[in-house]
Amino acid sequence: MSTMKSVRIHSFGGPEVMRLEEIQVPDPGDDELLVQVRAASVNPVDYKTRDGQYPRVTREQLPVTLGRDIAGVVVDSGGLRGSFMRGDAIYALLRPEQGAFAEYVLVNRADAAPKPERLSFIEAASVPLAALTAWQGLFDHGGLKPGQSVLIHGGAGGVGHFAIQFAKYRRAEVITTVSGDDIEFARELGADEAIDYKNLRFEDIVRDVDMVFDLVGGETQERSWQVLKRNGILVSTLGAPPPQRAEQNKVRAVGYLAQPNAGQLAEIGRLIDQGLVHPRVDTTYTLEQAPEAEERQAQGHVHSKLVLEIAA
Repeated sequence: MSTMKSVRIHSFGGPEVMRLEEIQVPDPGDDELLVQVRAASVNPVDYKTRDGQYPRVTREQLPVTLGRDIAGVVVDSGGLRGSFMRGDAIYALLRPEQGAFAEYVLVNRADAAPKPERLSFIEAASVPLAALTAWQGLFDHGGLKPGQSVLIHGGAGGVGHFAIQFAKYRRAEVITTVSGDDIEFARELGADEAIDYKNLRFEDIVRDVDMVFDLVGGETQERSWQVLKRNGILVSTLGAPPPQRAEQNKVRAVGYLAQPNAGQLAEIGRLIDQGLVHPRVDTTYTLEQAPEAEERQAQGHVHSKLVLEIAA
């Protein structure tokens, strides 16, 4: 019976609870693909899951394999013939119970999309969760339209650097808050205006935007209500904003979690292959270095994405 390496947790806590273990390679069902993971990216949800902060993973479900998005090669397509067969290169956002920090993973057939041809597996692995979070926040929840304006908090991070590019693709006016070191990076991504949040108060500069895309929360979110135009919307990845604050400011507000969506991922892949969107990878780690990568992510201010290279 074949086994594989996997990074799992048996209890919640710090990086010390992450174990590199040998576990059985799973067998795919009819609606699943068995994928050899070539690379998996690191996201805030990973250390939040490890710490017990992520409500969709409970103590009763432990042990679990960490990680949510992958790029890899199909090695078994289950009992059904379909759009993906053995040898196909795919990328996907996994369901919470599947786990990306492993040499093999089961992927729901309906969640997989073709890997963008112009990307390496490492680059492709950086895309699914961050890009779908940006896409769904801006368009599904925020309803951003051409000609509208959006203020993106945290534009140099994993989600933010996609959000800037997607908003510009949809011909929106893009303002973003970043650290001074990331001003040029934000402009390269297409931001019309990049504000150094350490030295400037965005609310002294920004007025009457259609949308605030909040990837930071806390007092940054609290200061954002005043920059929205009447009936504008604040969209947050950090839980539901207080409805009473939205009502007081005569705006709308929504919090959300990104969901797997193969159609959107395929569309994003086409934009990448057309050279309209460019994923950026900050640092690459090995599977054995997953705890180190997670701690780097938890410290914040990561420039674009961190990725684990799992198989060459």
